[in-house]
Amino acid sequence: MNMKVKLGNIILQNPIMTASGTFGYGDEFKELVDLNRIGGICVKGTTLEERQGNPTPRILETPGGMLNAIGFQNVGIDRFKKEKYSFLKELKAKTFVNITANTIEEFGILANKLNDIEIGGIEINISCPNIKAGGINMGTDPDMAFKVVKEVKKNTKHHVMVKLTPNVTDIKVIAKAVEDAGADSISLINTLVGMAVDIKTRKPKIKNIIAGLSGPAIKPVALRLVWEVAKTVKIPIVGMGGISNFEDVLEFLIVGATAVQIGTANFYNPRVTMDILDGLEKYMKENEIKDINEIVGSFKI
Repeated sequence: MNMKVKLGNIILQNPIMTASGTFGYGDEFKELVDLNRIGGICVKGTTLEERQGNPTPRILETPGGMLNAIGFQNVGIDRFKKEKYSFLKELKAKTFVNITANTIEEFGILANKLNDIEIGGIEINISCPNIKAGGINMGTDPDMAFKVVKEVKKNTKHHVMVKLTPNVTDIKVIAKAVEDAGADSISLINTLVGMAVDIKTRKPKIKNIIAGLSGPAIKPVALRLVWEVAKTVKIPIVGMGGISNFEDVLEFLIVGATAVQIGTANFYNPRVTMDILDGLEKYMKENEIKDINEIVGSFKI
Protein backbone atom coordinates (compact mmCIF):
# COMPACT_ATOMS: atom_id res chain seq x y z
CA MET A 1 0.00 0.00 0.00
CA ASN A 2 1.56 3.30 -1.11
CA MET A 3 0.94 6.41 0.98
CA LYS A 4 3.71 8.50 -0.57
CA VAL A 5 2.75 11.69 -2.40
CA LYS A 6 4.84 14.07 -4.45
CA LEU A 7 4.86 17.85 -4.10
CA GLY A 8 6.98 18.93 -7.04
CA ASN A 9 10.49 17.72 -6.22
CA ILE A 10 9.56 16.77 -2.64
CA ILE A 11 8.29 13.32 -1.64
CA LEU A 12 6.26 13.02 1.56
CA GLN A 13 5.90 9.59 3.19
CA ASN A 14 2.16 10.30 3.39
CA PRO A 15 -0.17 13.27 2.67
CA ILE A 16 -0.64 14.31 6.32
CA MET A 17 1.07 17.53 7.37
CA THR A 18 0.53 19.84 10.34
CA ALA A 19 -0.45 23.46 9.80
CA SER A 20 1.72 26.36 10.87
CA GLY A 21 0.82 27.89 14.20
CA THR A 22 -1.00 24.81 15.47
CA PHE A 23 1.90 22.44 16.11
CA GLY A 24 4.67 24.67 17.48
CA TYR A 25 8.08 23.44 16.41
CA GLY A 26 7.11 19.75 16.64
CA ASP A 27 8.92 18.99 19.89
CA GLU A 28 5.92 20.23 21.92
CA PHE A 29 4.00 17.15 20.64
CA LYS A 30 6.78 14.55 20.87
CA GLU A 31 5.33 12.86 24.00
CA LEU A 32 1.90 12.46 22.37
CA VAL A 33 2.57 11.88 18.67
CA ASP A 34 4.92 9.63 16.70
CA LEU A 35 6.42 12.49 14.71
CA ASN A 36 8.14 10.07 12.35
CA ARG A 37 4.74 8.94 11.01
CA ILE A 38 3.72 12.43 9.81
CA GLY A 39 4.35 13.49 6.20
CA GLY A 40 5.36 17.06 7.00
CA ILE A 41 5.48 19.67 9.75
CA CYS A 42 4.97 23.36 9.03
CA VAL A 43 6.55 25.30 11.86
CA LYS A 44 5.26 28.53 13.39
CA GLY A 45 5.21 31.61 11.19
CA THR A 46 8.80 32.82 11.28
CA THR A 47 9.94 36.43 10.98
CA LEU A 48 13.31 38.15 10.75
CA GLU A 49 13.17 39.30 14.36
CA GLU A 50 11.67 37.55 17.39
CA ARG A 51 8.05 38.62 18.05
CA GLN A 52 5.98 38.51 21.24
CA GLY A 53 2.67 38.63 19.35
CA ASN A 54 -0.52 40.54 20.09
CA PRO A 55 -1.83 41.33 23.60
CA THR A 56 -4.34 38.94 25.18
CA PRO A 57 -7.11 37.84 24.95
CA ARG A 58 -6.15 36.58 21.53
CA ILE A 59 -7.87 33.18 21.28
CA LEU A 60 -11.61 32.49 21.51
CA GLU A 61 -13.60 29.31 20.97
CA THR A 62 -16.61 29.77 18.68
CA PRO A 63 -19.37 27.36 17.57
CA GLY A 64 -17.51 24.85 15.42
CA GLY A 65 -14.34 26.89 15.34
CA MET A 66 -11.78 29.19 16.88
CA LEU A 67 -10.87 32.85 16.51
CA ASN A 68 -7.23 33.77 16.96
CA ALA A 69 -5.07 36.85 16.62
CA ILE A 70 -1.73 35.56 17.91
CA GLY A 71 0.27 38.06 15.87
CA PHE A 72 3.10 35.77 14.76
CA GLN A 73 4.64 35.14 18.16
CA ASN A 74 7.87 33.32 17.27
CA VAL A 75 11.56 33.06 18.10
CA GLY A 76 12.80 34.68 14.88
CA ILE A 77 14.75 33.08 12.04
CA ASP A 78 18.18 33.00 13.75
CA ARG A 79 16.95 31.37 16.98
CA PHE A 80 14.88 28.92 14.91
CA LYS A 81 18.03 27.70 13.16
CA LYS A 82 20.06 27.65 16.38
CA GLU A 83 17.50 26.17 18.81
CA LYS A 84 14.73 24.37 16.87
CA TYR A 85 16.21 22.98 13.68
CA SER A 86 18.43 20.31 15.27
CA PHE A 87 15.35 18.48 16.59
CA LEU A 88 13.37 18.76 13.36
CA LYS A 89 16.17 17.62 11.04
CA GLU A 90 16.27 14.17 12.69
CA LEU A 91 12.63 13.44 11.88
CA LYS A 92 11.27 11.52 8.89
CA ALA A 93 8.59 14.20 8.57
CA LYS A 94 9.69 16.93 6.16
CA THR A 95 10.10 20.36 7.75
CA PHE A 96 8.47 23.32 6.05
CA VAL A 97 9.39 26.74 7.43
CA ASN A 98 6.47 29.15 7.25
CA ILE A 99 7.84 32.65 6.70
CA THR A 100 6.12 36.02 6.89
CA ALA A 101 7.39 39.58 6.49
CA ASN A 102 6.32 43.20 6.25
CA THR A 103 8.00 43.87 2.91
CA ILE A 104 8.80 41.96 -0.27
CA GLU A 105 12.52 42.46 0.37
CA GLU A 106 12.25 40.90 3.84
CA PHE A 107 10.79 37.74 2.31
CA GLY A 108 13.92 37.43 0.19
CA ILE A 109 16.22 37.90 3.18
CA LEU A 110 14.33 35.25 5.17
CA ALA A 111 14.48 32.77 2.28
CA ASN A 112 18.20 33.34 1.84
CA LYS A 113 18.84 32.68 5.53
CA LEU A 114 17.39 29.17 5.13
CA ASN A 115 19.75 28.11 2.34
CA ASP A 116 22.37 26.65 4.68
CA ILE A 117 20.00 24.08 6.26
CA GLU A 118 18.24 21.07 4.74
CA ILE A 119 14.46 21.38 4.93
CA GLY A 120 11.48 20.11 2.94
CA GLY A 121 10.64 23.61 1.82
CA ILE A 122 9.50 27.13 2.56
CA GLU A 123 5.84 28.02 3.04
CA ILE A 124 5.24 31.69 2.22
CA ASN A 125 2.49 33.28 4.29
CA ILE A 126 1.28 36.26 2.25
CA SER A 127 -1.61 37.11 4.55
CA CYS A 128 0.42 39.88 6.17
CA PRO A 129 0.23 43.61 5.27
CA ASN A 130 3.03 45.23 3.29
CA ILE A 131 3.98 48.07 5.62
CA LYS A 132 6.09 49.84 3.00
CA ALA A 133 3.16 49.84 0.56
CA GLY A 134 0.80 51.35 3.16
CA GLY A 135 -0.46 48.18 4.80
CA ILE A 136 -1.91 46.48 1.71
CA ASN A 137 -2.39 42.77 2.33
CA MET A 138 0.06 41.01 -0.01
CA GLY A 139 -2.17 37.97 -0.41
CA THR A 140 -5.09 39.98 -1.77
CA ASP A 141 -3.13 41.71 -4.54
CA PRO A 142 -2.09 39.39 -7.41
CA ASP A 143 0.76 41.69 -8.50
CA MET A 144 2.21 41.85 -5.00
CA ALA A 145 1.77 38.10 -4.48
CA PHE A 146 3.64 37.53 -7.76
CA LYS A 147 6.50 39.79 -6.64
CA VAL A 148 6.84 38.07 -3.24
CA VAL A 149 7.14 34.63 -4.85
CA LYS A 150 9.63 35.94 -7.44
CA GLU A 151 11.75 37.43 -4.66
CA VAL A 152 11.73 34.23 -2.63
CA LYS A 153 12.49 32.04 -5.66
CA LYS A 154 15.43 34.31 -6.48
CA ASN A 155 16.85 33.81 -3.00
CA THR A 156 16.25 30.14 -2.26
CA LYS A 157 17.27 26.65 -3.33
CA HIS A 158 14.28 25.14 -1.52
CA HIS A 159 10.79 24.07 -2.60
CA VAL A 160 8.45 27.08 -2.39
CA MET A 161 4.86 26.59 -1.22
CA VAL A 162 2.54 29.61 -1.06
CA LYS A 163 -0.25 29.78 1.53
CA LEU A 164 -3.26 31.65 0.19
CA THR A 165 -5.83 33.70 2.06
CA PRO A 166 -9.54 33.04 1.38
CA ASN A 167 -10.35 36.69 2.08
CA VAL A 168 -10.37 37.74 -1.59
CA THR A 169 -12.99 38.15 -4.29
CA ASP A 170 -11.48 35.48 -6.55
CA ILE A 171 -8.79 33.19 -5.11
CA LYS A 172 -8.13 31.69 -8.57
CA VAL A 173 -6.53 34.97 -9.73
CA ILE A 174 -4.06 34.91 -6.82
CA ALA A 175 -3.35 31.20 -7.34
CA LYS A 176 -2.52 31.75 -11.01
CA ALA A 177 -0.28 34.72 -10.14
CA VAL A 178 1.86 32.71 -7.72
CA GLU A 179 2.05 29.78 -10.15
CA ASP A 180 3.24 32.15 -12.89
CA ALA A 181 5.87 33.50 -10.47
CA GLY A 182 7.34 30.01 -10.06
CA ALA A 183 5.70 28.62 -6.93
CA ASP A 184 6.24 24.86 -6.57
CA SER A 185 2.99 24.25 -4.69
CA ILE A 186 0.06 26.09 -3.11
CA SER A 187 -1.50 25.61 0.32
CA LEU A 188 -4.99 26.85 1.17
CA ILE A 189 -6.88 28.10 2.99
CA ASN A 190 -5.61 30.41 5.69
CA THR A 191 -8.18 31.67 8.22
CA LEU A 192 -11.33 33.62 7.39
CA VAL A 193 -11.50 37.10 8.92
CA GLY A 194 -13.96 37.36 11.82
CA MET A 195 -14.72 38.98 15.20
CA ALA A 196 -16.78 38.47 18.37
CA VAL A 197 -18.44 40.93 20.78
CA ASP A 198 -19.08 40.70 24.54
CA ILE A 199 -22.72 41.81 24.94
CA LYS A 200 -22.24 42.78 28.62
CA THR A 201 -19.27 45.08 28.15
CA ARG A 202 -20.03 45.76 24.45
CA LYS A 203 -16.31 45.37 23.82
CA PRO A 204 -14.50 42.99 21.46
CA LYS A 205 -13.75 39.55 22.89
CA ILE A 206 -10.38 39.60 21.09
CA LYS A 207 -8.04 42.45 22.05
CA ASN A 208 -7.03 42.89 18.41
CA ILE A 209 -10.78 43.15 17.50
CA ILE A 210 -10.29 41.35 14.17
CA ALA A 211 -9.17 37.71 14.22
CA GLY A 212 -8.87 34.63 12.02
CA LEU A 213 -11.56 31.96 12.10
CA SER A 214 -10.49 28.33 11.75
CA GLY A 215 -11.87 24.90 12.66
CA PRO A 216 -14.65 22.63 11.34
CA ALA A 217 -16.94 25.62 10.66
CA ILE A 218 -14.80 26.69 7.68
CA LYS A 219 -14.36 23.25 6.06
CA PRO A 220 -17.07 23.63 3.39
CA VAL A 221 -15.54 26.97 2.32
CA ALA A 222 -12.04 25.50 2.22
CA LEU A 223 -13.16 22.46 0.23
CA ARG A 224 -14.84 24.63 -2.39
CA LEU A 225 -11.78 26.87 -2.76
CA VAL A 226 -9.40 23.91 -3.08
CA TRP A 227 -11.62 22.47 -5.83
CA GLU A 228 -11.67 25.80 -7.68
CA VAL A 229 -7.90 26.30 -7.42
CA ALA A 230 -7.24 22.67 -8.47
CA LYS A 231 -9.04 23.40 -11.73
CA THR A 232 -6.98 26.57 -12.24
CA VAL A 233 -3.34 25.60 -11.65
CA LYS A 234 -1.09 22.69 -12.59
CA ILE A 235 1.15 22.73 -9.49
CA PRO A 236 0.28 20.53 -6.45
CA ILE A 237 -2.16 21.77 -3.84
CA VAL A 238 -2.07 21.22 -0.09
CA GLY A 239 -5.57 21.62 1.31
CA MET A 240 -6.49 22.73 4.81
CA GLY A 241 -9.37 24.23 6.73
CA GLY A 242 -11.32 22.42 9.42
CA ILE A 243 -9.94 18.93 8.81
CA SER A 244 -10.49 16.76 11.89
CA ASN A 245 -10.79 13.14 10.67
CA PHE A 246 -9.78 10.85 7.81
CA GLU A 247 -13.11 11.37 6.03
CA ASP A 248 -12.33 15.10 5.80
CA VAL A 249 -8.92 14.27 4.32
CA LEU A 250 -10.49 12.07 1.67
CA GLU A 251 -12.83 14.89 0.63
CA PHE A 252 -9.89 17.25 0.09
CA LEU A 253 -7.92 14.64 -1.87
CA ILE A 254 -10.92 13.80 -4.05
CA VAL A 255 -11.41 17.44 -5.10
CA GLY A 256 -7.75 17.76 -6.08
CA ALA A 257 -5.44 18.24 -3.09
CA THR A 258 -2.25 16.15 -3.16
CA ALA A 259 -1.70 16.55 0.59
CA VAL A 260 -3.43 18.24 3.52
CA GLN A 261 -2.49 20.18 6.63
CA ILE A 262 -4.19 19.58 9.99
CA GLY A 263 -4.61 22.75 12.06
CA THR A 264 -7.09 23.60 14.81
CA ALA A 265 -7.90 19.92 15.52
CA ASN A 266 -4.40 19.56 17.03
CA PHE A 267 -5.54 21.79 19.92
CA TYR A 268 -8.46 19.64 21.07
CA ASN A 269 -7.07 16.26 19.97
CA PRO A 270 -3.25 16.30 20.00
CA ARG A 271 -3.24 12.79 18.50
CA VAL A 272 -5.52 13.69 15.60
CA THR A 273 -2.75 13.13 13.01
CA MET A 274 -2.26 9.56 14.28
CA ASP A 275 -6.03 8.91 14.28
CA ILE A 276 -6.24 10.21 10.70
CA LEU A 277 -3.36 8.03 9.48
CA ASP A 278 -4.91 4.95 11.11
CA GLY A 279 -8.26 5.79 9.52
CA LEU A 280 -6.76 6.35 6.08
CA GLU A 281 -4.85 3.05 6.14
CA LYS A 282 -7.99 1.17 7.24
CA TYR A 283 -10.06 2.85 4.51
CA MET A 284 -7.53 1.93 1.83
CA LYS A 285 -7.39 -1.71 2.94
CA GLU A 286 -11.16 -2.04 3.13
CA ASN A 287 -11.59 -0.47 -0.32
CA GLU A 288 -8.58 -2.26 -1.87
CA ILE A 289 -6.84 0.98 -2.79
CA LYS A 290 -3.15 0.26 -3.31
CA ASP A 291 -1.98 3.82 -3.96
CA ILE A 292 -3.39 6.91 -2.23
CA ASN A 293 -2.69 8.92 -5.38
CA GLU A 294 -5.58 7.04 -7.03
CA ILE A 295 -7.88 9.15 -4.85
CA VAL A 296 -6.37 12.54 -5.75
CA GLY A 297 -8.57 14.47 -8.20
CA SER A 298 -11.10 11.64 -8.55
CA PHE A 299 -14.09 13.97 -8.06
CA LYS A 300 -17.11 13.08 -10.20
CA ILE A 301 -19.92 15.45 -11.17
